[in-house]
Amino acid sequence: MTINKNSAKWMQLPRDVLVGHGVLEEIGDVCRDLKMKGNALIVTGSTTKNIAGKRVSNLLESAGCSAETVLTCKATTEDVEKVVENALEVKANFLLGVGSGRSIDLAKLASTRLELPFISVPTAASHDGIASSRASIVDNGRSTSAEAQAPIAVIADTEIISAAPFRFLAAGCGDIISNYTAVLDWELAGRLRNEYFGAYAAALSRMAARVIIECADSIKPEHETSARLVVKALVSNGVAMSIAGSSRPASGSEHMFSHALDKIAPKPALHGEQCGVGTIMMMYLHGGNWQEIREALKKIGAPVNAEELGIEDKYIIEALLHAHSIRPERYTILGSGLNPSAAEKVARITKVIN
Repeated sequence: MTINKNSAKWMQLPRDVLVGHGVLEEIGDVCRDLKMKGNALIVTGSTTKNIAGKRVSNLLESAGCSAETVLTCKATTEDVEKVVENALEVKANFLLGVGSGRSIDLAKLASTRLELPFISVPTAASHDGIASSRASIVDNGRSTSAEAQAPIAVIADTEIISAAPFRFLAAGCGDIISNYTAVLDWELAGRLRNEYFGAYAAALSRMAARVIIECADSIKPEHETSARLVVKALVSNGVAMSIAGSSRPASGSEHMFSHALDKIAPKPALHGEQCGVGTIMMMYLHGGNWQEIREALKKIGAPVNAEELGIEDKYIIEALLHAHSIRPERYTILGSGLNPSAAEKVARITKVIN
């Protein structure tokens, strides 16, 4: 029987998810469980190769696979082509993304192009791409969210993740907390534009954000329990997006603000950091409890204003003015855009700028 994808709801979810101390050592067992054999291509960066890439290669060799490595330094369409070419050259049967985000996105997109499975091996918990079917890529100088396949497995070793700079974990918290305004934007689009709204995906997304806010006091540097909590919430985000069939449960006006900053600011901050600050302002626009968001981010140690982001006030205002145009097809609380006085007002009231 042929399934009509236009009438059926397809959800891609990881089959195996390992989160905990030392789980990287089980990568061979994961490959055996998933019947993944032959040639593996490891996509990683120069730093993450030393953190985990070499170990992954040795573990795969011990499990009877042949492992080759490709180093990347950017997340562009040209880099995706490079990974695809390397995979074809080594006749890869599966790919692994080993890194904090970029390497996972590149492995995700390349494996989708090649119709090969891939395993996500995060070395930091900085954003929700570790388990999702979306990838952030720069195409012709523009940052975009591209549809891709979800990883067939996620292996998140909390020993490695907790040893990464705490800034990455705090950024991951910002990305998760931003679910609140993303879901509010999604609901708004459902009411005003009759867009599909998935209550189950929205509830899962909200739950992940609520867990992080309620545990804000206990999220600390070098604590594996903190890393485990954040990783599980990031995996939940990926599942919510797969259930929804889009990034709607975890990406709204606050993400558009972050992407606008990426284009405008001379030196942008981390994605999750910018999303967290964006969430404060977008929650104000929604008439919600922006103070709670701000307080939770402060407790965690994530930025809550322009100064802590390392970005001048003027770029915050400019990003607010341009955010609505980042994804014009996606309706949010920003509508057709803010005017300069409104943008300055929301930034000042929420203390994002002085």
